[in-house]
Amino acid sequence: MPGARRTGADPVKALMHRHRELCESAVDPLEIAAGLEAHGVTDRTAARFRHRDVFSLAEEMYARVPRGIDSAEAGTTVPETARIRADWLLRALLPGALAVAAVTGVQLTQGRTRLFAAVAGVLAVALGVRAALTRGPLSSARRAPHATHPAASRGWTWWLLGYAALGDALLRAAVDGGPDRLPDGTTGGPWPLAVVPALALTLSCVPAALTAHLLTEGARRRLSGSRGLTEFAAAVRPLLWSAFALYVGCLTALLAVGAAITGEHAGYAQALTLGSLLLLARFLHVHGFTHAPAVILAGAASAEVLAVASVFAGRLPGCGFLAVPVETLVDTWGPGCVPALVCGAGALTLLAHASRTLTRASAHAGPGGPA
Repeated sequence: MPGARRTGADPVKALMHRHRELCESAVDPLEIAAGLEAHGVTDRTAARFRHRDVFSLAEEMYARVPRGIDSAEAGTTVPETARIRADWLLRALLPGALAVAAVTGVQLTQGRTRLFAAVAGVLAVALGVRAALTRGPLSSARRAPHATHPAASRGWTWWLLGYAALGDALLRAAVDGGPDRLPDGTTGGPWPLAVVPALALTLSCVPAALTAHLLTEGARRRLSGSRGLTEFAAAVRPLLWSAFALYVGCLTALLAVGAAITGEHAGYAQALTLGSLLLLARFLHVHGFTHAPAVILAGAASAEVLAVASVFAGRLPGCGFLAVPVETLVDTWGPGCVPALVCGAGALTLLAHASRTLTRASAHAGPGGPA
């Protein structure tokens, strides 16, 4: 933003006029500070208005806006930290519970009944995930009520989850010349289901909700106590990394427990990278940043589609070279290396993006508390 003009006019008054709607609608100085930051005002810019930082400038702007008594009293208090609520915690538990029931139903049935059980299980889990994302700390409705998650992005997300359950087996079968039959939903069939990663990822909705809650509320507390944008960013960055590490630790534990109970392969690399990618995408969505997650999710899913398609395309006359890269990877490190590399690259990209965007004051100035 250009510096304040050194004229006889009041520079702060001119800034207030430029951001009149923000000043009049703000419930506290923190909201004005976050809004100014979103419009490109930095601590260096605030110095041109004879203030040490954006927070100090926002306090003067807030104090100079005419308000009634009720508004003034409301603006002097900082919203209390939202508590963990039982309703959204139960919603977060729902996808995992439905996934366990679906897998159990598939394992206990045969023939056409198994097909019906699998279809019903997939639909139930999809509805459970939707319920978990509509309320509580994983919901973006309160932060960006008019923002929509593109249908294409939702489709890519479901592809990534479906690939986690069946993709490795499909890729292995394709490299070996198959598949000869469709999957039957079991772990011992010709196209086995990766039960442990699928269950762990759905059960991890609970730690994802808890870490999102801790990040949001912790950032708001630091917003109240910070005196500058740089200070706030330095305080929130370790909080973001800690929340991310806590989720990864919980997902690792779920994978280990699932592998111990079922005796199946845990798929640590594939599940941890995918879980990290989806968590960071959700963190960004919750705080109103929707473009980067949509692009990265689409890129990751497209890379998995391309990997499988290249193997089948390599069977065409004269096109064997198309399958060489993927076949080499699978023969060297196994089929799980493809989603691990793809989702790992996407997760690292989103982590770097989140470390820049989620450390801004404007990312945490919305309404507080889980709905």
